[in-house]
Amino acid sequence: MENNYVKVLDHGFVGLVDHMGDDNSIVQAARVSYGAGTKTVNTDRNLIRYLMRHKHTTPFEMCEVKFHLKLPIFIMRQLVRHRTASINEYSGRYSVMSDDFYLPEKEQVCVQSATNKQGRANELDNEQKLTIQNQTQAIFDDATKTYHEFIEEYDYSRELARTVLPVSNYTECYWKANLKNFLHMAGLRADSHAQWEIQEYANTMYNMVKPLFPEACQAWEDYHRDAVTFSGAEWRFMQEWIIGEMGQKKYFDEMIIDGTWDKLENKEDEQAQLRQAEKIICEKYNLSKREFTEMKNKVFKI
Repeated sequence: MENNYVKVLDHGFVGLVDHMGDDNSIVQAARVSYGAGTKTVNTDRNLIRYLMRHKHTTPFEMCEVKFHLKLPIFIMRQLVRHRTASINEYSGRYSVMSDDFYLPEKEQVCVQSATNKQGRANELDNEQKLTIQNQTQAIFDDATKTYHEFIEEYDYSRELARTVLPVSNYTECYWKANLKNFLHMAGLRADSHAQWEIQEYANTMYNMVKPLFPEACQAWEDYHRDAVTFSGAEWRFMQEWIIGEMGQKKYFDEMIIDGTWDKLENKEDEQAQLRQAEKIICEKYNLSKREFTEMKNKVFKI
């Protein structure tokens, strides 16, 4: 398999065949009036994070990624739901379908979840797993034999002969999307609640894209994938029952000074203490000064 291709599942693959742009493309799209080299890398990073944090998504749409995928039809049907992507799929009307089928590994042969109507739960015992795998493979073999008999012996039309094939049959496609819509897809399909098989594809695709757009992807992880959103009612509860006295700004300032006291150089001037404390916290959590200020504004609704 080529270097830019990665094997997924038993017969599938993901190949990143083309892309357009990089982190700098996002920055230049946002700063359309600036020329290249007018800002520092650190400033570029802060701008990308600002855009992601405040959902200014148009600059991310200036970049694109294109994949070559081989995947089971039932997984393709989930991927095609992302209607902002451009897709060209292998034609079962024009060409003979693949003889490859997805056969779940033993670890994935599980019972239906009692709490999630879309998901699976605990594994079956080994004897049950083997029975299911053997019967599934027998269906694949029979469907393949019937399909080829139809098109080779009866000259049956390919567009109808394929109807005997299960949705576990592998198909291929080219899938292209801009970076904003790709990240939206990755957020949904790599989520732990998504079907395991499409998680495998989404994670593989994301791992290929991240090195091309490291700052944009890190910002997306921080502000979307790994972020937590509270409703208004939930946040009022947090402020009243958990934050408590911290709900007043002076207590928040005192807390961060106390928490960084050993590292403060100036222990006399209160304002200098606060500035030093904020700088220490920003460095520890990789926050810009603006990000820290916006975080405080969220807490106190300033």
